[in-house]
Amino acid sequence: MSEWKRKRFWDETSVAECDGGFQVLLDGRVLKTPAKSALILPTRAMAEAVAAEWAAQDGEIDPGSMPFTRSANAAIDKVRPQRAEVADMLADYGDSDLLCYRADAPQELADRQAAQWEPALDWAAETLGARLEAREGVMHRPQDPEGQARLRAHVHQLDPFQLAGFHDLVSLTGSLILGFAAARDWRDADTIWTLSRLDELWQEEQWGEDDEAQEAANIKRDAFLHAKKFFDIA
Repeated sequence: MSEWKRKRFWDETSVAECDGGFQVLLDGRVLKTPAKSALILPTRAMAEAVAAEWAAQDGEIDPGSMPFTRSANAAIDKVRPQRAEVADMLADYGDSDLLCYRADAPQELADRQAAQWEPALDWAAETLGARLEAREGVMHRPQDPEGQARLRAHVHQLDPFQLAGFHDLVSLTGSLILGFAAARDWRDADTIWTLSRLDELWQEEQWGEDDEAQEAANIKRDAFLHAKKFFDIA
């Protein structure tokens, strides 16, 4: 038996200002989240992005084609009720940040890591007030607690919608610093994504591309670029 799929049930999609932000209307009815909360969005740009996804549905509704709707739902239903916990979880990436774990061999890879990753750590030290130190190898060594506290404070300043986007910027790269670098436009999003894949790209140079790995990387890249767009309009 084929799975039942919801079909388009409205004609007109619109955006309206409301108390607390903006909402999307389907034939005048307010769009709600899966948890039945009103989908009230912080900016008109986000509301228009969500509305455009609903307006584009034709016949069967395809949730996979609505990333802005999905992220907005997550911000309201998942992030907002546990905002502090989400912020703490993301801040914890700073103590084991991708950029801080360097190869001890081969020297060419270690040199490439230093050349490409150290500027991001320098930027974070100047902009975020936290100097993370690089280590050779993969064994965890704690970072300076005062610097970690400063990074944690920056994360806690983000609202639930920003945190929803920031979550993917950090988790997809494995780096709190690259997450901030993307959010604050240190470099363009594609450049930052490439920095996060330095080790994988090195392996590809040595052994060639793996089709399945490349497909997975492309999916993650698309998710990262979407997270940046979502953060920017939050």
